[in-house]
Amino acid sequence: MEPTPPTGPAASDSDPDSDAPSGLRGRFEATFWERHANPWSAGTRILVYPVLMYAVYRRDRRLFLAAVAFTAINPVLFPRPARTDNYLSRIVLAEREWLDAERGTMGLDYPNVLNVLNVPVTLYAFVSAIRRRPVGTLLGTLGVMVLKLWWVDAVVRETGVTGRGPDPDSPE
Repeated sequence: MEPTPPTGPAASDSDPDSDAPSGLRGRFEATFWERHANPWSAGTRILVYPVLMYAVYRRDRRLFLAAVAFTAINPVLFPRPARTDNYLSRIVLAEREWLDAERGTMGLDYPNVLNVLNVPVTLYAFVSAIRRRPVGTLLGTLGVMVLKLWWVDAVVRETGVTGRGPDPDSPE
């Protein structure tokens, strides 16, 4: 079995071209994660959920479809960042490392239990939005965001991902 290229803290400091993935799927996945590590990608993706809930609450199909489309293209919409030593990039890098280690996203172990708890909170938020209950929609949306951010923060801490600073050759 061929070893997988490192993606953790040690890999963050290495040359990104040294472990070039082979095959179309590997190149696509590498491009996906590299571009999604842009802090604008991670930051705007976090903000999509409230927009989605607002669209459901208002029965705005165009806004709902725009939010879903943005969610789908967001990871590749922004360019590969020059540096990933900021918190939003580290979230994405840690999630990639977590998934590459096959630690899953759902389960009764910490921090995956946070995603399990997020299922009923998400259902509550959607039902509240469909029934146009503003307090329930707001509380559910906040609950979903808190649990998701708690999960990614725990994954960052558990993986120890630090990201990489600017390239020494860049004028930054």
